[in-house]
Amino acid sequence: MHAKISNIVNPPLAGRYPASKASVEGEVPSGFAGGGGDASPYDIKGWIMIRRPVVAGKFYPSSADELERQIGGYMTSDAEKRRVIGIVSPHAGYIYSGRVAGDVYSRIVPANSFIIMGPNHTGMGLPVSVYADGEWEVPNGIVEVDSSLASLIMRRCRFAHDDYSAHLYEHSLEVQIPFIKFLVHDPKIVPIVMMEDDIKVLKDLGEAVADAVASSSGTIIIASTDMTHYESDESVRRKDSMAIRSILDLDPLGLYEVVRKEGISMCGFAPTVSLLFAANRLGAKKAELVRYATSAEVSGDYSHVVGYAGILIM
Repeated sequence: MHAKISNIVNPPLAGRYPASKASVEGEVPSGFAGGGGDASPYDIKGWIMIRRPVVAGKFYPSSADELERQIGGYMTSDAEKRRVIGIVSPHAGYIYSGRVAGDVYSRIVPANSFIIMGPNHTGMGLPVSVYADGEWEVPNGIVEVDSSLASLIMRRCRFAHDDYSAHLYEHSLEVQIPFIKFLVHDPKIVPIVMMEDDIKVLKDLGEAVADAVASSSGTIIIASTDMTHYESDESVRRKDSMAIRSILDLDPLGLYEVVRKEGISMCGFAPTVSLLFAANRLGAKKAELVRYATSAEVSGDYSHVVGYAGILIM
């Protein structure tokens, strides 16, 4: 399956919004506990690039009212609010991971901007792809990209580039945005999709993100990730506990090494490593596991399980 960008953007903009020839591989049923979904094209109004939702109606409701009700059901209204540097939040279908995400978002003091880093599940685009300008639409509203913050990151990190094709069909960032929109009436975002796992790149990106945050006013960093995929519930919990321990220790190298050594299929480990590098540069003191769950708690299938963790970094 190859994306034909010529069908998505007008020819005069083809240079501004580069295409990737990489094929989409490893697809799983839409809205599954850790998989991808179908796509719909971008829309261009004037010179504003609008990224339309691709997993609405699959990972979460396509109706704004139903979506707001579902998210409201996942939020904890009386939770103590914390000022955070960043969070770790899952990106599966809400039926599986929405409760974990809701518990995390319930506990943060909302920010003006959110830098969302997630893994590239499609193989499209550049190794570190920044959606640098435009808007993202979800059923409960439209969110503007913080182009100034995106530019700061790209200037500071030589590996990060303005690239829209990686975001075409990617769900890992999209599923965070309805929660952000639920919290903040008019937020801004910087979407970053990653398929690079070289530790030097992850460190450079994390430090670039930290420097951008330090020069801005009110920004939270989000690492979008599910944990271990498609193993027994017992194995998933055992492996995830090792990865979570490194996150709670604010140890990016430790997380990087344990994921590789133990074969932990944490899809967003690279964004999480970058988040930890950023958090340390910004003076993080502690991290807290808010909630952990597995897909078995919903599906009843304990043989093919995905894990989800919600973590605050302060």
